[in-house]
Amino acid sequence: MGDSLLTSLNDLPIRDDLRGREPYGAPQLDVPYALNTNENPYPPSAALVNAIGEAVKGVAGSLNRYPDRDAVKLREDLAAFLNRDTPGAGLTGRDVWAANGSNEIIQQILQAFGGFGRTALGFEPSYSMHPIITSVSGTAWINAHRDADFGLDPERAIKAVEEHRPDVVFLTSPNNPTGTALPLEAIEAVLKVAPGMVVVDEAYAEFRRAGTPSALTLLPGNPRLIVTRTMSKAFAMAGTRLGYLAADPAVIDALLLVRLPYHLSAVTQAVARTAITFGDELLDSVNALRRERDDVVAWLRAEGLEVAESDANFVLFGRFADRRGVWERMLDRGVLIREVGPPEWLRVSVGTPEEMAAFRTALKEASKEVGEAGPGGVGGRPPSGERESL
Repeated sequence: MGDSLLTSLNDLPIRDDLRGREPYGAPQLDVPYALNTNENPYPPSAALVNAIGEAVKGVAGSLNRYPDRDAVKLREDLAAFLNRDTPGAGLTGRDVWAANGSNEIIQQILQAFGGFGRTALGFEPSYSMHPIITSVSGTAWINAHRDADFGLDPERAIKAVEEHRPDVVFLTSPNNPTGTALPLEAIEAVLKVAPGMVVVDEAYAEFRRAGTPSALTLLPGNPRLIVTRTMSKAFAMAGTRLGYLAADPAVIDALLLVRLPYHLSAVTQAVARTAITFGDELLDSVNALRRERDDVVAWLRAEGLEVAESDANFVLFGRFADRRGVWERMLDRGVLIREVGPPEWLRVSVGTPEEMAAFRTALKEASKEVGEAGPGGVGGRPPSGERESL
């Protein structure tokens, strides 16, 4: 195309508020141990692979036709799963909506309830896509910050909502990147004062520890509450791209106004419905990952590191004077983790026992190499009585 070729993004007439931004994305590197994107490390069983193949074959002959625009049967199946996950939820397909990953769910919520002249509020550190999708939708983002221990004091949350009067409030439980679950009291407190919609992002809910309730129990009588989930994590279906939510049917009516037509392919719907029928098998891996998570938390603390309480399939740990150095030297050893969240902290996704053994070895070696080793272990935590506060 010669000299007429545009050579820079700045040469294009993009929106001014997009200039200078960087695309979202964790590193996708070919390494022996990828522990940076919170995927379920256990692939589908041979039986599930065969069942998915048959399901796709079953719809392949009709791919010349559009799929079920509203994914009615899939939504019914998802409602049935949520009722098993949270007994007493009493959900039907009319209370559930599905989309192309939980990010599209978030986008649709903001398209319906946010927009120019409106605001969304969250408590960071939290899922980094919340402010990104918020701003791209033309909604103003307000960061009200989490507590020092990554929790959320209900009274402080109330004050933030009353001060800013946001149109949308995001509460993430378990929180990403910290793994922290919110007590229902904190969610209820926000619901009582929020003037708009309250979105509880439960992408990692299936990994929560025993006795940790879901916000699904709060749906009755709270028509402005939305609880979002995903099949990417517990269901080990990250490649399927299927996110969903539970809410009052009126919320789904609002989302129908903004959703793209035929946004879920027939193949996606068939694969997701098949995976749900294998739910018990898939959730067995969740139990294994919970045990592995608790083991790695105990090991990290024994090595002298600070660790955030986790109800997810990942662990945030620190603190490092040179976290980039630790991250790079672990990568040199074939172990990819995530440099994300608060400064001085790193996050590891929970993998198989073999992967976690490699993580332990790489972390100890990398920490010593960059001079992070100290009296408390690999992280060099100060002796008792001298530990810094978060």
